[in-house]
Amino acid sequence: MAIYKSTGTAGKSASGASMSKYDVEVEARLQALEKQAHPVPTGATQKKVDDRLAALEAAMHTHDGGSSDATLEDKVSKITDWLEQNTSFYGH
Repeated sequence: MAIYKSTGTAGKSASGASMSKYDVEVEARLQALEKQAHPVPTGATQKKVDDRLAALEAAMHTHDGGSSDATLEDKVSKITDWLEQNTSFYGH
């Protein structure tokens, strides 16, 4: 009886599961499409993201109720209120 031996054209998924040659090709195409759909911010876009992050971090430190006794819900509510008043965060 002959023993079947794989030629090694299949791949492995991130979880380690075997993938067919077709699945490997489809996965590569999907990853290429995702890179186009979700580009990494650079230049002015990166600065805008960094500025937003810095403002959010500052808001967390200055608008958290000023007390370590404030609950997380209170802090989130105060930060959300502050963000709504400063609509530049929402692109308006």
